[in-house]
Amino acid sequence: MNAEARYDLEERLLEYAARIVRLVEQLPDTRAGSHVAGQLLRSGTSPLPNHGEAQGAESRRDFIHKLRICHKELRESRRWLRLIQQVPLLETGRVQPLVDETDELIRIFAASLRTVQQPKRLNVER
Repeated sequence: MNAEARYDLEERLLEYAARIVRLVEQLPDTRAGSHVAGQLLRSGTSPLPNHGEAQGAESRRDFIHKLRICHKELRESRRWLRLIQQVPLLETGRVQPLVDETDELIRIFAASLRTVQQPKRLNVER
């Protein structure tokens, strides 16, 4: 991914969802693999459409709610990815880069939530 695209959150979430789909397709066709695959597929692809919903939010409160959903789903995805590593269902080397990206996205959404939830300050020039 080039440096410019790195800061386009929608594109980054699109690439993240695609990486989740590709990883899920590699999970073993076992009872555990299928269960984890379904859960990770749901939580790992959810931030992309929810970010789109946040962009079209009808109010500040709605915007914050959608950002919180993105943050929550990313935290859930991190747990499923860590479970994949712990079992292991896939080699850690295949999963760790996605865990790292999940951590970065979690930090981005956490910072966004902190910013949007700060009390509004009046900009008064002195």
